[in-house]
Amino acid sequence: MSDNKNEKNEKNEKKGNPKKKPFLNPKKQDGDFDWSKVIKSVLSWGAVVIAAVIVMQFMQEGNKTNMEITYDQYEVFINSDKISEAKVLKDEANNYIFEGTFKKKEFINNQNIEKFRVTLVEPIIQDQVKVWKEKGIKFTFVKESNEWMTLLFGLVPWILIIGVWILFMKRMQGGAGGGQKGIFSFGKSKAKLISDSQTKVTFKDVAGADEAKQELEEVIEFLKEPDKFQKLGGKIPRGVLLLGPPGTGKTLLARAVAGEAGVPFFSISGADFVEMFVGVGASRVRDLFEQGKKSAPSIVFIDEIDAVGRQRGAGLGGGHDEREQTLNALLVEMDGFEQNSGVIIIAATNRPDVLDPALLRPGRFDRQVVVDRPDVKGREGILKVHTRKTPLAKDVNLKTLAKGTPGLSGAELANLVNEAALLAARKNKASLEVIDFEDAKDKIMMGMERKSLIISEKEKKVTAYHEIGHVLVALKTPEADPVHKVTIIPRGQALGVTTYLPVDEKHTYTKEYLEGVITYALGGRAAEKVIFNNFTTGAGNDIEKATSIARKMVCEWGMSEKMGPISYGAKQEELFLGREVTKHQEFSELTAQEIDVEVKLIVMDAMKRSESILRENMDVLHKLSKELLEREILDSEEIEKIIKGEELPPVKKNGNGEVPEHVKDMIKEKEDRTTNGNLEEKNDDKT
Repeated sequence: MSDNKNEKNEKNEKKGNPKKKPFLNPKKQDGDFDWSKVIKSVLSWGAVVIAAVIVMQFMQEGNKTNMEITYDQYEVFINSDKISEAKVLKDEANNYIFEGTFKKKEFINNQNIEKFRVTLVEPIIQDQVKVWKEKGIKFTFVKESNEWMTLLFGLVPWILIIGVWILFMKRMQGGAGGGQKGIFSFGKSKAKLISDSQTKVTFKDVAGADEAKQELEEVIEFLKEPDKFQKLGGKIPRGVLLLGPPGTGKTLLARAVAGEAGVPFFSISGADFVEMFVGVGASRVRDLFEQGKKSAPSIVFIDEIDAVGRQRGAGLGGGHDEREQTLNALLVEMDGFEQNSGVIIIAATNRPDVLDPALLRPGRFDRQVVVDRPDVKGREGILKVHTRKTPLAKDVNLKTLAKGTPGLSGAELANLVNEAALLAARKNKASLEVIDFEDAKDKIMMGMERKSLIISEKEKKVTAYHEIGHVLVALKTPEADPVHKVTIIPRGQALGVTTYLPVDEKHTYTKEYLEGVITYALGGRAAEKVIFNNFTTGAGNDIEKATSIARKMVCEWGMSEKMGPISYGAKQEELFLGREVTKHQEFSELTAQEIDVEVKLIVMDAMKRSESILRENMDVLHKLSKELLEREILDSEEIEKIIKGEELPPVKKNGNGEVPEHVKDMIKEKEDRTTNGNLEEKNDDKT
């Protein structure tokens, strides 16, 4: 038995042990441009040109062996009849260079010379010719030749042009370090090869997605031990599609697979396939699978696959649309006549509804793994992962914090821990405390505090009654979520915020629960009407929310007795023109009027219910509003004490509830300006 095991291990090693399979050089990818080669080429060509110039210069200097003399010396030699012959050269400036030869060597400037040269300007050359003839000097006129320099300067531009052309051609063909950035390399895949040294994420860093981890761990195990599954007739999965809302950890799971698999892992985005040139996307798909086959067994991760995998036949380009050509190539490569054994595709998207059905069938994406928002246990695990290297105070309970963050995704929880760490660091704390997490949670869920916003006492009073209206109606509505905290400190775009904390996770909603949500959403509007007999714009978002829920109850969820369990207003979606461009109306105008009546009925019933609750609990409404005005923030425990009639501890001076004197002065000044302005307007009306 041991011999058989050894033989199997040797076979596996020959096939390529995933852990020992060599990766490409992580420091230099194929698409990186090699500037060192370009610099070497430029330096070598530059050295050749400089050397040629120096050689030509020496050759020219070699011809200039005659000593340069002054014109006065020249006249002395002419008059003394010491010159036997001469050669006169005309230069580029129309001057004449007289190169003379002595009858015998002369001692000039401590040198015995036989030849000399002097420059003569054009106006005197005619007179000099007569003198030369009188003295019997044999002379000839020769045009000075700069053939070598002319040839050199003529060749230099061509040398540079040829050099640039060679460099350009090498880049176009992917050479000279151009890699995949050449013009003729548009069809090359842009996938990045992830190596062991680059990957630091493992399954230990992933929490809150146990089912997805289990599915992917099985794929990795298949790559490591294929015989375990093949002996039972199992085949390697072709593809795994990760579905889920944004921020739930789909890309993080893929990175963990890269860290755990130990096989070549290619990563690419769906948008990298699409270019302005037709056919480039399909070519890149083919090249991507060729790379995967060469490195098999391997994993290819395509992020945001909906960029290329959208349903065919929905675009304006028909069958010749570039996206459709890319998708066709992807479909063929995943499961066509040629089997891509050893290449597993992992794709991620948060838009599975727009993907082509042919892409989702078994044989292409055999497994569809849903990565949903984490539950309480998952949130606790995610918080543990993100606080592993974070010092926590003893009073911090991650389980309690997980219960207080319903609906948050993994990315939002990571942001929560980071914000808490930043707040603690700002206060020079040694560890993160509960208050830091609470402040960070308020900042994320309600918005940043705008303490610099100056609000008048009247506006603050209206805001306090508005928020307490939400609180009191929610407390007196049995099916509503418990109130967590209420504040009149401006946060985000709101002057006041009320937050609710569900007792447990809800996946389906009853009609009674939805009616309760609409009821306490309109509690602020009801409080304004009951107390001030007036309305403000502060209830705009509440009304929008209530109307939206009521319309869905009638049109989508069949919760209206009169309209029945019928869906009204099917959405007509053009995938390439944007979602919900139009709504296909499959009902009459009379039905539309009845829908409007039912929606209005639901909202108005909730409004009457809110007003009734507030009128029955007027004393509690005033007490809560007074305390909120004084403290600016009330949590669930303080609200419960006030309702029971218990006294709260006094507000600390200069604390959160105390308004600084300079702020009070600014508020008073603002109110005085408003009052004076109103008086002036009234006087103008009277006149």
